[in-house]
Amino acid sequence: MPLFLDTALAGSASELRAANCVTIGFINNMPDSALEATERQFIGLVRSAASRTVVRVKLYTIPDVPRGEAAWRTLDGRYQDIAELWNASLDGLIVTGTEPRSRDLKDEPYWATLARVVDWARDHTGSTVWSCLAAHAAVLHADGIERVPLAEKAYGVFDCEAVASHPMTSDAAQGLRVPHSRLNGLPERALAASGYRILTRSAAVGVDMFVRQEKNFQLFLQGHPEYEASTLLREHRRDVARFLRGERESYPLLPQGYFDADATAVAVSFQQRAMIDRNEDLVADFPMRELESRLESPWRRCAVGIYEKWLEYLSGRKAERRPPPPLLRRAWRDWPSPAGRQEAGVE
Repeated sequence: MPLFLDTALAGSASELRAANCVTIGFINNMPDSALEATERQFIGLVRSAASRTVVRVKLYTIPDVPRGEAAWRTLDGRYQDIAELWNASLDGLIVTGTEPRSRDLKDEPYWATLARVVDWARDHTGSTVWSCLAAHAAVLHADGIERVPLAEKAYGVFDCEAVASHPMTSDAAQGLRVPHSRLNGLPERALAASGYRILTRSAAVGVDMFVRQEKNFQLFLQGHPEYEASTLLREHRRDVARFLRGERESYPLLPQGYFDADATAVAVSFQQRAMIDRNEDLVADFPMRELESRLESPWRRCAVGIYEKWLEYLSGRKAERRPPPPLLRRAWRDWPSPAGRQEAGVE
């Protein structure tokens, strides 16, 4: 089925009226360097999952997220201001994370607006997907659950296992691999005590996917099933560049479970060179193409399955809210013949 990006200006009268069409809001909070890639990843994943559903996606931005002039030009004319969300009619909502700048999320410049999104989504959507830092913000605002700094960054592709029987885990009976990239995590005991249901976890990085069903169905993802094969590689190159520019003290760790042996050797060779000759010009020699050619995305099938089931849920909720069709007079050809009426005892 098709996916339509609704980039019309606020107040447009354009509508899709297909009975099997669901409208999704997408709030893209990612920093400038990942803004367009994040849109491509999520929209591409939803498009792949929309096998039985027509999907309309409306794009939103929170103006309190710090951005440069080039990013605002990218957003202009395509993304609606978050103020337009409060009167929108949506079946579902996807909220991305961003790169945190403060230890306490409540000190982030966009906190008040994001907290309002949490409240609005609970009362005005059939379901919301909270991704990574957005998941942390949602449980902090709703239940006061604080994220906890990890001993080391959860960075790579990790084996996860299903720990609960749920439609969202039906494709994960044999386990699944999920990309993670975060410095903080949510404590499982605190989540369970507040009524969240843990669906998948990793022995290495803890809780992966969890849910809560109240007024609406909320799906929380600490991982990044939307990632493309090369996303972690681009993040690694970004952090290497920061090291070479002197913006961070230590050389970044390689993402775990991501590179094969040959690619690891290539990456380690460049690291050794960078440690000896640390200068910004070396960024141009980063072996991006050689590393990228060896990458795969073994998590893609399960990622598509998660969003397929999410779209099915949205379609089901919309069908429940749809008013019953009016009673229609039967056409002449639907009525039984005179002989048939006699057989049925109708005169």
